[in-house]
Amino acid sequence: MSPTLHRTALAAALVLPATLLSGCSLVQGGASCEGSGPAREALAAQPVLSSPPDGATDPANYRGVGVSTGCDDDSPGPAWVHADRLYTFPGSRRAVVDHYARVAAAQGWRRDTASRADAACWTRTADDRHLVLAVDFQLGGWTPAPELGNGIGYEVAVGSNADGGDHGEGCAD
Repeated sequence: MSPTLHRTALAAALVLPATLLSGCSLVQGGASCEGSGPAREALAAQPVLSSPPDGATDPANYRGVGVSTGCDDDSPGPAWVHADRLYTFPGSRRAVVDHYARVAAAQGWRRDTASRADAACWTRTADDRHLVLAVDFQLGGWTPAPELGNGIGYEVAVGSNADGGDHGEGCAD
């Protein structure tokens, strides 16, 4: 093999995998968790996360935790950034949903009719980012399991695709 052909083959062998990997990211939406810190901070600052109904408190084993943030990029498409908070409440699920319906409307959220049966959901756009607000009563994913006492537990979460776009993410997901 000539030296020129050898260098060309070597360059192709080094560049082609990187190009293909970049292409996969573009096909999947191009947004990963890398550099998502500012987006997570902005989501954590959403006032709705700190607007619980009267009588709601942090679970006994989550005192002082407040808002948690994260980024999930383990599925096809853009990564999902989110800010979440747990509460216990001495009343009913209906009272929680009614409360957040009022708070969300006052803060510019629109109720999504595609909400799941075990959650209530709203959407809005802020700072060119499509946001999803969910109040969810299924707390199986939290570790440790929240100590609810005599009340009910719920999670309030605000999330967005890492790139801020609306790529089919919504309340039915």
